[in-house]
Amino acid sequence: MGVPSKTSLLDGVGLPSDLRALPKSDLRQLADELRKELIDVVSVTGGHLGSSLGVVELTVALHYVFDTPTDRLIWDVGHQAYPHKILTGRRPRMRTLRQGGGISGFTKRSESEYDPFGAAHSSTSISAGLGFAVARDLQGKSHNVVAVIGDGSMSAGMAYEAMNNAGGQDARLIVILNDNDMSIAPPVGAMSAYLARLVSSKPYRGIRKLGKRLAHLLPKPLEIGARRAEEYARGMVTGGTMFEELGFYYVGPIDGHNLDHLIPVLENVRDMKNGPILVHVVTKKGKGYAPAEASADKYHGVSKFNVLTGEQKKSNSKAPSYTQVFADALIAEARKDKRIVAITAAMPAGTGVDHFAREFPDRSFDVGIAEQHAVTFAAGLAADGLKPFCAIYSTFLQRAYDQVVHDVAIQSLPVRFAMDRAGLVGADGATHAGSFDVTYLATLPGFVVMAASDEVELTHMVATAAQIDDCPSAVRYPRGEGLGLERPREGTPLEIGKGRIVREGNSIAILSLGTRLNEALLAAEKLSAYGLSATVADARFAKPLDRDLIRRLAREHEVLLTVEEGAVGGFGSHVMQFLAWEGPLDGGLKIRPMVLPDRFQNQDTPERMYAAAGLDANSIAAAALSALGRAQDAAALSQIA
Repeated sequence: MGVPSKTSLLDGVGLPSDLRALPKSDLRQLADELRKELIDVVSVTGGHLGSSLGVVELTVALHYVFDTPTDRLIWDVGHQAYPHKILTGRRPRMRTLRQGGGISGFTKRSESEYDPFGAAHSSTSISAGLGFAVARDLQGKSHNVVAVIGDGSMSAGMAYEAMNNAGGQDARLIVILNDNDMSIAPPVGAMSAYLARLVSSKPYRGIRKLGKRLAHLLPKPLEIGARRAEEYARGMVTGGTMFEELGFYYVGPIDGHNLDHLIPVLENVRDMKNGPILVHVVTKKGKGYAPAEASADKYHGVSKFNVLTGEQKKSNSKAPSYTQVFADALIAEARKDKRIVAITAAMPAGTGVDHFAREFPDRSFDVGIAEQHAVTFAAGLAADGLKPFCAIYSTFLQRAYDQVVHDVAIQSLPVRFAMDRAGLVGADGATHAGSFDVTYLATLPGFVVMAASDEVELTHMVATAAQIDDCPSAVRYPRGEGLGLERPREGTPLEIGKGRIVREGNSIAILSLGTRLNEALLAAEKLSAYGLSATVADARFAKPLDRDLIRRLAREHEVLLTVEEGAVGGFGSHVMQFLAWEGPLDGGLKIRPMVLPDRFQNQDTPERMYAAAGLDANSIAAAALSALGRAQDAAALSQIA
């Protein structure tokens, strides 16, 4: 006779209030069920698995101890918030995670009242938490504000700016430092758990307060000495002296997978009524799933996978990813030029810099989640004669725009920006879309801005950037695979500011920047079925513009379409600006700049996102027909899936 299975606790937890109704003794079983559910979900959807596995017990403990959503729980980045989503009413929709029409892979205010602040870029939680805490106090309320931030996010200066501000204001704010990789973390076990409970307990805090009052009666030098002695003595035992210096009361480290350790400490800090507190929790990324624990990246981001083996579903495409193409091209250039170095901001695998680092370990630099520093660091390298390639996702380069302007562009320093994930990125949605880089870089004087239309072009553009020594430059390319074209072993530098004609026609001109070129060629084929002949050109450069090419297209065609994977204000706007100053053109040229729509697009497949954005082949052809007054044909073409 078999052992009867335990009743599922997770099935009875629709909201955190249900969780708080459970006896404390049931929480271990609930955490185990939550972990299993998480693995099952992500095996179907893909996503950020390792980080979410690492915070299962912490998530259970936080929702058990704090009265969410009245108490505000703010997750940094949000890629560790899958267990939080499951426990906050979204379990029935979890298998739509990161899918079109489904729930986001990050926290999102419009999705749930349990997501008080949206996140997807790192290091924002403490700043936002301080805002919530001050707003609470000004409105005479008394709820708790809890910010959960990972050790990786603590490498960004914004986190320390926020802590300095919170400490200076003596704000009542709780910060949970989720440490899953800090080599400085002291050993975690029964003794550290005991000490954490002790220093967070009311009796200890009372004695500490009494000690401060007594010290205050001493002469000033002795008072300062007594205070420092207490802080450093406690710091030697528990750690956290740095956080104490920023004005935070430090508690920890504690085992983030031991609910018997976590809950008493969280209850203690919940009941503290004064000042900011930092609770140092040590967790293990990928915890509880052997393939994730054994993986070098702890399954940080995964595609769909087999739960039993951990084997991830691979693309059937034989074409290399654009990231791999960039890495190969940069390595080829670096073999010829010892001055070439590569910089990334905590994304070595995502940008391909990990491949470069294997061959040139002394010439590659991962600066952590610190894009501002990465850019100015690159500027310093360039100022002293090196050739830095700063490889940063387009969406993350936005965080360093001031440094791009002041430290690079104004000084005309030849920093080369390699902007991965340009355009729409699919499952990561609006927060990770590379929609604005052409607009914000091409507006800067002296910048060279390139966009690759395929993997061969990207190879040539890396070689081009390597030869630009008198000004900053950038090359953008999308996420995903190329077209499967045969690549040269190394690139050939392009003539700066010169595009190319890839198809000749005489009625309609389609001038494409970036990887919409293939869709432009398909659009030309569709237009031929309507008796219209189309020229298709690859601009290659958003700045400087190929003025001769634009003049020719404008003078020899009735319609000129510009097509780009970016927001308004980018390539098409520069073309329009140029043509406006060129004066009247014969034949009454009809110009239609095609850009991403003026809205943030939710996650879906890139193909569906571009179709929804009106930048697929049917939409391009329909725009040409509409410009010619053939509205009925354009409408019919637009309706074709």
